[in-house]
Amino acid sequence: MARIVVIGAGLGAMAAAARLAVAGHAVTVYEKTSTYGGAVGRFERDGFAFDTGPGLLHLPAVYRDLFVKTGKEPLEECVALTQVDPAARHVFADGTRVDLPNASRAGTVAALDAALGAGAGERWGDFLVRAREAWDRTRRPLLEEPQPADPAPLAREPYPALKAGLLRRPTTTLAQVGARELRDPRLVALLDSYAWSYGFDPATAPASAAVLPYMEQTFGSWYVAGGLRALADAVYERCRKRRVEFVFDAPVVEVVEKDGRAAGVRLAGGETVEADHVVSGAPVPALRRDQVVAGGRGGDRLGDQAPGTGRVTVCLALRGAREADAVHRTVVHASADLPTVTVLRPDDPALRPDGAYESVTVTATVRTGPGPYGESFAGRMVEAAGRAVPGLADRLLWRHVRTPDDTLHDTGVAEVPGPALAGAGGRYLPAANVSPLTGLHFAGGWAHPGGGLAHAGMSGALVAGLIVEGADFRGSQ
Repeated sequence: MARIVVIGAGLGAMAAAARLAVAGHAVTVYEKTSTYGGAVGRFERDGFAFDTGPGLLHLPAVYRDLFVKTGKEPLEECVALTQVDPAARHVFADGTRVDLPNASRAGTVAALDAALGAGAGERWGDFLVRAREAWDRTRRPLLEEPQPADPAPLAREPYPALKAGLLRRPTTTLAQVGARELRDPRLVALLDSYAWSYGFDPATAPASAAVLPYMEQTFGSWYVAGGLRALADAVYERCRKRRVEFVFDAPVVEVVEKDGRAAGVRLAGGETVEADHVVSGAPVPALRRDQVVAGGRGGDRLGDQAPGTGRVTVCLALRGAREADAVHRTVVHASADLPTVTVLRPDDPALRPDGAYESVTVTATVRTGPGPYGESFAGRMVEAAGRAVPGLADRLLWRHVRTPDDTLHDTGVAEVPGPALAGAGGRYLPAANVSPLTGLHFAGGWAHPGGGLAHAGMSGALVAGLIVEGADFRGSQ
């Protein structure tokens, strides 16, 4: 039995902790804040509740596998999952609206033809066929296997773009894919919205980001009753049942090195905790700034990546009941000086005082760094959201705004990491799960295979496999 210290209680770190405990190890999690969940946060006020991180779950099979491998109760006995249908309503700048069904290729094609004109659905469907090729080429190395010692093959572009002709430059970015293959500005906006929702600028994201709409439209979008925080609750309780110990309000300031390997951690209070392995779920950039880790693969690439993006989230408390034909998720595309926003309106009694009120969350992806992301920007977001919520301005009781500065305060970095993407010379590959320091592993959104709930859960599975099986571990089956 090994002694294992886990830094941070995010979803990826807890997923690793539960799996390692089941394998017979003694696992203790040290979390700098007073609660678990990491980016899966919660804001509550006056009987209203809001998810301040992700609002929907994709690839729920990742957490089904976690619960199957760590206990008798399957995921659906611990949380209530519901497919969101339609998956999203899109409101375009010209006023066109289209409802896209959940996990139905034929339904999506038909809906786009009906809303945007004959041929629009076919062009989108042909694009998804090419996106599937990129998905098939990268699924295992990007999601299910440890990052290879030589990631050079993943630096090459896997998306089979349409032939551009002898005199045209090759298609290298997602924006070029949209312009050349989709043509209709509304289809381009649809494609761009998937990239932005995962934190990528289409102008710089590699063409392989085409896997993002393919993944959502193929495997569907799911809502967890009570909000995504309920999933964090369930994973925490599973850890506790597996006898994982948690120590809150306990910042780790250093990974202790002895004889060339990680030998424990040092806490802010000066205490040293010995360990045979250390798993860090903290953001890798924050760790490097705090000099908890030194140099090496993965970390070296962080400086070469494109400028990061973060989230502005506006929590809206509304008077009046949600209308009967409201949809769960609406994407309102940029119009004039209004930003693109995603409006989430879950029909969930757990998130409102009673049926005479409604909780609404509005999010926008923004570039981090200096920016006007305070109340004025939030006001523009709410104005845009008014195209999705009838009578929003008159119904508004109050709003609560979270900016990248809040993310920086909570996690140590302002950016929200996106999932790993192939291509672009490897600039969109996160740090490997195996660190340069023997005995130290990385889990969570800043480590392979990147950000997002599903990807974080996969990182936990990979780290557990690497520790339990060692160098022979080849990934999930």
